[in-house]
Amino acid sequence: MANKTIQFEIVTPERVVLRQEILQATVPTASGEITILPDHIPLVSILEPGVIEVKRADNVMEIMAVSGGFIEVMCGKIVILADTAERAEELDEARIKEAKRKAEELKKTAKNKDDVEFTDIAVRLEKELARLHAVNRWRKLKSDGLNKNK
Repeated sequence: MANKTIQFEIVTPERVVLRQEILQATVPTASGEITILPDHIPLVSILEPGVIEVKRADNVMEIMAVSGGFIEVMCGKIVILADTAERAEELDEARIKEAKRKAEELKKTAKNKDDVEFTDIAVRLEKELARLHAVNRWRKLKSDGLNKNK
């Protein structure tokens, strides 16, 4: 008997990041990290910045960084509308580290900034941390040999 799958789609204002049949997805929601399996109850939630892990129907793991957005789980389908989302293999670790360093510097000097500017800096820092975490997870999967075609 074949494993049950879920139709998964993650889109940003710019593009469709991934559209695939999957076995499960783990996502960072406002209530904490959740794993969605086939026959999950319907759900709508806010996404927090973090890492999305998807196990494809061919058992290959996909790792993505997301900066926030919404998730809707329906019967046999998951739709994620993300502010930004990037597949880990698309990310450049050196550029991420530089952007993170700049965001941390801005945060240190933000004491004299208004609340809106400070919030913007904090959001940028969270996004870069999520991207770095996604790259690190993806690299670990590759080194452990868990992704056969990566």
